[in-house]
Order: sequence, then structure tokens, then C-alpha cells
Amino acid sequence: MTTTMLAVIAREWGAPEVLTPVEIERPEPGLTEILVRVRAAGVNPVDWKTRASGAFITWGATPIVGWDVSGTVEAVGPGVTYFQPGDEVFGMPAFPRQAGAYAEFVVAPARQFVRKPAAISHVEAAALPLAGLTAWQALIDTAELRAGQRVLIHAAAGGVGHLAVQIAKAHGAYVIGTARADKHEFLRGLGADEVIDYSTRDFSTTLRDIDIVLDAFGGDYGTRSLAVLRPGGHLVTLPGPDHVPTAADADARGIRIGWTVVEPDSAGLRALADLVAAGKLRAEIDTVLPLTDAAAAHARGETGRTRGKIVLEVA
Repeated sequence: MTTTMLAVIAREWGAPEVLTPVEIERPEPGLTEILVRVRAAGVNPVDWKTRASGAFITWGATPIVGWDVSGTVEAVGPGVTYFQPGDEVFGMPAFPRQAGAYAEFVVAPARQFVRKPAAISHVEAAALPLAGLTAWQALIDTAELRAGQRVLIHAAAGGVGHLAVQIAKAHGAYVIGTARADKHEFLRGLGADEVIDYSTRDFSTTLRDIDIVLDAFGGDYGTRSLAVLRPGGHLVTLPGPDHVPTAADADARGIRIGWTVVEPDSAGLRALADLVAAGKLRAEIDTVLPLTDAAAAHARGETGRTRGKIVLEVA
């Protein structure tokens, strides 16, 4: 097997054009690690946000962007018993440390991957981990969603949002999503009970008695969302701690407010895989591009007009 691999590195932090395909040394699996031959890598907002500035990520000596991986186990390190070469796996290793998904090979701890659902392709599987785990951990682990609750999901047609709609529906929630009008039919097809065009209707003046709000927008969406939550409700903010609203009346009403950041989570990945196998979860694929077109993938993502996920396919 070759000792080098193709990878897309960030020469510096900046515009999409800083992403450059290069030939570098292929990693080797260490204790409890596996070497995965990458078949597809998902593209997420955190990818282009960190490419622009480096952000809070712990980078390696050669910065390789990306966390969503689907591929085939090429080799296993000492102590690995759960996988063997040839197994098809998917995962979101290392976050918020460098995983290096935009490459032909990735090395990471074995238990940060799970087996890929047989019913879906590597492209579909690569679209799931980061966005799916973000939605799962926010709704199920953090907000403790229960059947019958009313859930409002902002940016419902986006990467996290469209998976959150399906996860909430699978758990028996009444789901309301915000999105532009041209995406309403898509969201209803995923199970949304109500859809609000945020460009023409102010959700904060028309909704009430919401149990959980998942805010992927930030800005004033968090503050406005407080008005629609029932006493004891929960606002989960994704963009960052600077977007978490502070409101004295929230405490008085028992509203929980907080920011969550996704973590590697094999139990969550298996739960997502189970929903896929049950026909209750699918990733909408907006665009598939070759690995070498990572810069174009980022440029498209930054338009904010995608529906679902962008995925890089590795030859």
C-alpha cells in the first residue's frame, strides 16, 4: 500500500481558495486506532468557518479540514477488536480537534466510528455524523425531548435542521420549522407539522407554548424565541455562546437556556443508524463534488442557500 495520500490542506486561514490538494504522508493507526480509507466526506458550516479563521479548533502541523467520514477500514491498530479490515464505517472523529476528513485516509480512535447502515451509500452516510449528532445531542441529550412536545426548529431545511426535524418526529414531537417558502414542501415531506416562512412572518408573534427551540441561526433569533417558549421550556443555541440570550424573565419562567457543541459519540451514531435502518431518517444531499473541488464546495456552502448537505466524494 502506498505511503502517501491526497489531502486538501489549508495553506493559511482565509477564503475558499486557500484550500489546496497536496500529496502528504499517509497516517498509520496506533493503539486502539483504525485507518479508514475515505470514500466520502461531509461538508459542514464549521468547516468553512474554521477555514476562514482557524477558530477554536486544535489543528495539526498540516491543517486538514473536515470531520464527517464514511469509508472502509484499511487497517487496525493494536487492541482493536470491534472492527477489521473491510468493514464499512462512518463517524465524526476527534472534534473539536483535527480529524482530517478531506483526505484519502483518516486515522482515529476505533470507537469514534460505527458500522455504516447497509441501506445507504457512503455519500449519504458521510452527510450524517456531525449534523446528525448535533441534532441528536441537542434535542435528545440536552433538551430531553419527549413524545407530545412542541418543538420549533430554526433553519429547518439546513444540514442540522432537516435531520433535527426527522429526529424530533421519530420521537413523537409536534414539529414546527422556519424556512423560506421554496423549502416548505421539502420539510413537510420530512414530517414537519407546520412550516413558517421567516422572511414574511414573525414567528415570535404567532407561536406560543413551545417546549423546545433549536436555534441554528443565532443573532436575535434566541431572544425572540424566548417569547414563544412555555414556562419550563428549553432553548438550545448552536452558533456559539455569544448568541445565547440573557433575559431575567427566562429564569422567572423556569426556561433553560444554553449553548451546546457536538462531541464524538458512538452511542448517538448507532441511534442515528437505527433510525436510518427503520426508514425514519435520511440525509438530503444538495451537491456532490470530488475531493479536489473542496474550495467550490465551501463557496457553495457559504451562500446559505443549500438544502441539506454538501458531500465530497473521494475517488
